[in-house]
Amino acid sequence: MVRMRFLTILLVVQVALGGTLVALIATDNLPFSGGGSEAAETDRSSSTEPSARTAASVPPPTVNRFNSKRAFGTLRRQVELGPRPAGSRASRRLARRLRRALPNGRYQRVPGGLRNVIGSVRGRDPSRFIVVGAHYDTKDLRGFVGANDGASGTAAVVQLARHISRRRAEPTVIFALFDGEEAPRGAPEGEFERFGLRGSKVAAERYRGAEAMVLLDFVGERGLRLPREGSSDVRLWERLRGAARRVGAGRVFPDRAQGVITDDHTPFLRRGVPSIDLIDFDFACFHRRCDDLDVVSRRSLDATGESVLELLSTL
Repeated sequence: MVRMRFLTILLVVQVALGGTLVALIATDNLPFSGGGSEAAETDRSSSTEPSARTAASVPPPTVNRFNSKRAFGTLRRQVELGPRPAGSRASRRLARRLRRALPNGRYQRVPGGLRNVIGSVRGRDPSRFIVVGAHYDTKDLRGFVGANDGASGTAAVVQLARHISRRRAEPTVIFALFDGEEAPRGAPEGEFERFGLRGSKVAAERYRGAEAMVLLDFVGERGLRLPREGSSDVRLWERLRGAARRVGAGRVFPDRAQGVITDDHTPFLRRGVPSIDLIDFDFACFHRRCDDLDVVSRRSLDATGESVLELLSTL
């Protein structure tokens, strides 16, 4: 009788543990995982991760147009270059790659020996155009590789350009990868707008006639959530949220706002261009060395890319 009761208790415990393991696997929440699968490579878990969010908390889109695997490869190759502060050898090497990757890729001069990388897809009505942008430089901090802050937005814009180049856009789409978004080393922290945003200031003047500007900045963080940045154009943002809902990524764009953030969309706003900034500023590795491949996710790039593709199809 005692042995029978012991075996029964043991069986119940095993069943409970098995159920827990199945739930952990199903939700991608195993505390230690390995193997060579694509999910393990791109959505890696870490017991020291600064954010409690998981990659699996970002819903997979219900459409499949944006090539998130290729986008994540572009992100990874940027990180492999190491730190890429504006004007550095690594940054210039990256700029050459980006020019080849963008349709009709070319450079745009920026003061201080810097250069934006510009691409374009001509629309049916060449008198109309919109700008989709990101910055490709990283903060000038030792060991800082900017997987989210720098590489994620750049990777998403490059993949958007690849997709849109295969079809005729309605308005012309200008793809702008900005150099010198980060203020140079030694610049006063309180004067970011004066010393930073070097590339976007040049681009905003050149493209001041744009109908809209969409900036992709922190868009790769695991468990991505993108509330409206405080200065972003309300109507354009609501169109983005509607687009996200249509592709099954509405949860990524909650119905709330965060504070005003001075970013590469700011010079466009100053010139009257309706602009929005996709930035998950609740990011624990902001300007810290932990902003590496461990804190970014292919799922987040996918949700961002599909949502912006859907938005662009309506502009």
